[in-house]
Amino acid sequence: MRYNEIMNPGRENNMNNKALLNDYLNHLEVEKNRSRGTRENYGRYLEAFIYFAKIKKPEDITLDAVREFRIYLNRLKNSRGETLQKSTQSYYIIALRNFLKYLAKRDIKTLSADKVELPNVPQRELAIISYDDLERLLTAPAGNSLRALRDRAILETLFSTGLRVSELCKLDRFIDVGRGEITVRGKGGKLRIVFLSARTKQALKEYLSKRQDGEPALFVSLTKSKQPAVIGRIISRAVQRLISYYGRKTGIADRVSPHMLRHQFATDLLLNGADLRSVQSLLGHASITTTQIYTHITNKELKEIHSAFHGRRRNIS
Repeated sequence: MRYNEIMNPGRENNMNNKALLNDYLNHLEVEKNRSRGTRENYGRYLEAFIYFAKIKKPEDITLDAVREFRIYLNRLKNSRGETLQKSTQSYYIIALRNFLKYLAKRDIKTLSADKVELPNVPQRELAIISYDDLERLLTAPAGNSLRALRDRAILETLFSTGLRVSELCKLDRFIDVGRGEITVRGKGGKLRIVFLSARTKQALKEYLSKRQDGEPALFVSLTKSKQPAVIGRIISRAVQRLISYYGRKTGIADRVSPHMLRHQFATDLLLNGADLRSVQSLLGHASITTTQIYTHITNKELKEIHSAFHGRRRNIS
């Protein structure tokens, strides 16, 4: 079975009772309040399993079928000869486990979700840059054009708040910038408050004072003309492109992305003494386990212990 066959949605679903899968996806969107993107991703992951294992009914989901699918994912290669990352493979298994739990709640006979173990995913290495590079990035948009002011405000807002790029794009224009805080709706519809630094408030005020349109979005897409016109709310891909552009422009060797600025936000707080629970709240993480990925690069106590006790018996002149 080829890579495109299993990875691309839109093929015929083999399970006779397609309503079960649709019911589950509706359950995700309505009862669980997951985003449309999450619904689409879960649908694609589950369709891939159903297609591969030739599942006709829930009883056909067996441990052997799951094991064969996991082996297949682990060996799958794209046209460039690249295998799927372990984290990507885990998304398929997480979706399948959640689907099995949903079927069990409806008393539908199938494989127990507890029998499907999650893969052991290696801890990912965080992409962060030096403070000098960060400062050059944040100040890269030069001039007082609407585009430059918008881009500077986007960069400052991402670093000040740690917002996900999707959350940034959903912000509306009519906020009290002077108050210095914004209520955002994150994953699962959960509300949290994020805070604006003095530099961010100034950047937003300068940007908004240049706006002469009625578009409700805080950050907007612009035409490429000399006198750019507002053409609607900015999208995540556009934010990714502009940040990548300024990263290249300032000569930053590492790949720069909106999520990297989220990492910078978290590590900056922890390095300066913030506790993990507070950072968890500010990031909008459901579990503190997710926030703990930052501790291995921000543990000042371990560094101090190493400095105080390592090599004390060596005679260094």
